[in-house]
Amino acid sequence: MSADDSIPITSTIPTRPALNSTSITQCTLLVSAILAAFHAFAEDKLPPSKLVEQFISKYCLECHDADVQKGDRSFEKFVLPLKTTADLIEARDIIDQLTLKEMPPKKADQPSDDERLAMIRALRDGSATAFKKMESTGSRTVLRRLSSREYENTLAVLFGRRVDTLGLTADFPKEKTTQHMDTIGKSLVTSGFLVDQYFQAANHLIEARLGKPQIEPKDWRFNGHFVQYEELQGSHKDVFNYRYLNIYEQPNTDTRQGSYGHIEDFLQGVPVAGLYDLEVEAQAMHRDTHYDPKIFGIDFSEPFILGVVPGDITKGHIHYPQPIEPLLASTVVPDDKPTFLKFRVWLEAGQTPRFIFPNGPYESRASVITINQRYKDELFDKGAKNGDVSRAALLRKGKLPHIRISEIKIHGPVKEADGSVEEVAVFGKGGFKAERALDQLSVFAERAYRRPLTDTDRKPIRSLYEKRIAEKIAPRQAALDTLKLILCSPSFLYLSEITDEKEKTLNAYDLASRLSYALWAEPPDEALLAAAKSGALTQDAELKKQVLRMIADERISGFVNGFLDSWLNLRDLGTQPPPRESNRAYYAEDLPTAMKNEARLFFRDLLANNGSVSQFIDSNHTFVDKKLAKLYELPELNTFRLADGFRKVTLTSSNHRGGLLGMAAVLTVSANGVETSPVTRGVWVTENILGVPPPPPPDVVPSIDTDVTGTKTIRDRLAKHRADPTCAECHRKIDPLGFSLESFDPVGRWRDKYPKPKDNKQPAPKVDPSGELPSGETYKDFTSFKKLIGDTRSDLFTRHLIRSVLSYTAGRQMEFADDFVIDELDTKIEKQGNGLKTLMVECLMSSVFRSR
Repeated sequence: MSADDSIPITSTIPTRPALNSTSITQCTLLVSAILAAFHAFAEDKLPPSKLVEQFISKYCLECHDADVQKGDRSFEKFVLPLKTTADLIEARDIIDQLTLKEMPPKKADQPSDDERLAMIRALRDGSATAFKKMESTGSRTVLRRLSSREYENTLAVLFGRRVDTLGLTADFPKEKTTQHMDTIGKSLVTSGFLVDQYFQAANHLIEARLGKPQIEPKDWRFNGHFVQYEELQGSHKDVFNYRYLNIYEQPNTDTRQGSYGHIEDFLQGVPVAGLYDLEVEAQAMHRDTHYDPKIFGIDFSEPFILGVVPGDITKGHIHYPQPIEPLLASTVVPDDKPTFLKFRVWLEAGQTPRFIFPNGPYESRASVITINQRYKDELFDKGAKNGDVSRAALLRKGKLPHIRISEIKIHGPVKEADGSVEEVAVFGKGGFKAERALDQLSVFAERAYRRPLTDTDRKPIRSLYEKRIAEKIAPRQAALDTLKLILCSPSFLYLSEITDEKEKTLNAYDLASRLSYALWAEPPDEALLAAAKSGALTQDAELKKQVLRMIADERISGFVNGFLDSWLNLRDLGTQPPPRESNRAYYAEDLPTAMKNEARLFFRDLLANNGSVSQFIDSNHTFVDKKLAKLYELPELNTFRLADGFRKVTLTSSNHRGGLLGMAAVLTVSANGVETSPVTRGVWVTENILGVPPPPPPDVVPSIDTDVTGTKTIRDRLAKHRADPTCAECHRKIDPLGFSLESFDPVGRWRDKYPKPKDNKQPAPKVDPSGELPSGETYKDFTSFKKLIGDTRSDLFTRHLIRSVLSYTAGRQMEFADDFVIDELDTKIEKQGNGLKTLMVECLMSSVFRSR
């Protein structure tokens, strides 16, 4: 506002010959109000550049001028208009800090809400203006290959049958991730070693499934000579003369004594890959044992379960876990008498069936020792000194719970109607036809490449097939060798794009592939390819129709599982397991699997019902099975059975659950297995919930003392750590986000106290779950912390979720240039109620997802 535009204040005040004290007061108030309005009007009319300059001078330069540069930052030269990408990044960071009210620090002078909002508005407008003037980086997805899980999924679709029994990717290099995501193009590099592995995998798959010899079904029968793990052989020979195959414990044990039951006389395995019928005579023994159930660590009210997994004598110890052992089948074992149980399983050539006890006792060796000590009067055997361990005595006189197998019959390979599933999937109904070989190979290649073939695609297929025929190779083998070529083609291994380089938006076929791998982690189905072929997929209405159809399909688990592994870092769940001696249930009940299932089911439920994304912060329901109900101490633990699986349950505040932060999966992956730390969990919250990654600590920062069982609490030690100026700046932001989560131990159990000190002389320290954020906002416990996050930072969470979905599905990290699209999506999604399905649909219809 110029001087010529000044408001004639005095002319607006009524004049009277004389004013009493009341009138004077009224006039004073009126003048003050008019002056306030004047100043507000003047401030509102300040040019954005002047507003930013004044704000920074008033509230920032004390700590961030050229001399101080607290946090290695100086704002003396930060001005509008913004001119560089670095300026844009700096502006975005200032916006984040002001939005979180983390800056200025609490002890410094604070801007009013109007000042704060005006500064944010000026920076956002300045960023938008600067971005339009700058040359765009293109924000393009780097050409990316299929991840290992997508590769196996794709082969399973192309060949019509599971391929996890082959272990095709077992020797592949470990996938590199970017911010825990395994779909980012720049991270999915292809080394020379990986190329060689692709060749080996293609050869193994083709020869095992399509090159196998055709043989008539055979029958095998075994009812003796069940030699078992070395430590069991003496007692089993003595008591049973190897008559029975006994399984004493679950597979997930430390000592591995009696957890895998194999067929000693069938170590060579089946002659060819195929379906095999198994008949296993088995009985659940001593589920009614009078021994203390705590010895075994299992729930004897549940029936025993028998599972079948493959084994290969060439891949490692037959009694131990092996790299390739997916569960092939399982069933309940009767208690009353030996009963034949029937299974139909797929076995690869050389694989032999092995039997497991998934819900069996934990650590058989320790159980035997304990029983011999506690029940020695019942078990004393003349062949052993009193007090010595004697499994033989226990087998003769005791009631050791186990599964007893007395006979096994195997029949196969079972003949399939119309030929094998793979034969039909690859060559079509009727199988391979030499006279139509090139046509059949072209049809398969079109499915493998996920688009129509070009002459360039057909040429190497024709050349190799004809070359092999010229070498006098049988037509079928020539076709199999050509299939290997197709499976090693970049057009198969990569999400290669055929969109014209001049076009920014993906064409229909490229969009179909990106959409299918985003939502299903596998190739497009016929309906999606038909929409691509017609060209309709690039239209909003058809794209939305396909997205909704695919979200409603069971195959959406490909997205849910992969995205949660990335966004919440659940892929790392179990990489830092807790000590076995203090967390028996974690292993005995396979809690990591149950933990992941809870998060996946919760996400799928919100997605299916378009539930508000705010329920990720807090919710009045979750999904639990009997194991998690027990861990969470929910009332359902008394009514649930293992056979019930997971059920949706209603939560109350007394349950200490609700939302992601109350889930054991999150609480476990954000701890190190041995202890908890507000720092570790605080970092997890700021990265995964708020989407504001903290800066890495300086190299000179000392580590925090890890002994949480000492006389001082973790809060005391963190206070000492924050006394170091180099640590204080970050820890004042991080630590308060983790304090409330100290109410949970390293595997997500609720607690009011920490473990007792090692010397056991001091009482167990109490957990203090209260905290104060840098903005001055406080909370007293876990429940009020979630409410605070939901009330004040839900928009940050939603924006971060949008950014994560876009990164995962588009295959690239979001850049600053994408923030404007993210802002638009955030506004659009909020207007529609912030539903998760709405968020997914809008993200997948956005220009970010549809661009090259």
